[in-house]
Amino acid sequence: QVQLVESGGGLVQAGDSLRLSCAASGSTEDIYAMAWFRQPPGKERTRVARISWRGGYINYADSVKGRFTISRDSAERMYLQMNNLEPDDTAVYYCAAGLKVGSYEYWGQGTQVIVSS
Repeated sequence: QVQLVESGGGLVQAGDSLRLSCAASGSTEDIYAMAWFRQPPGKERTRVARISWRGGYINYADSVKGRFTISRDSAERMYLQMNNLEPDDTAVYYCAAGLKVGSYEYWGQGTQVIVSS
């Protein structure tokens, strides 16, 4: 079992920056990759960024490339640095952990990000 706890959401203005954190605990040695997803109001949840947990391979959704940065530290925390935020970035952001390619078995509770214009 892996437990995930997000923090760092809030209300900001367009152009501002925000950093989300996700603390992983439990059987973290089993994690293959972690990712940030987001779900805007009334829309489906989509993946924003992904990082392979041991190799550090990273990829981003086109909508956030150049503005968002995913990273991790040695203390089993994952981060999402979000710069130049736009109103379309408004969503509930979730961190997720997967034990194998293409799957995410564990999810955090979500943190709300609201970007006002």
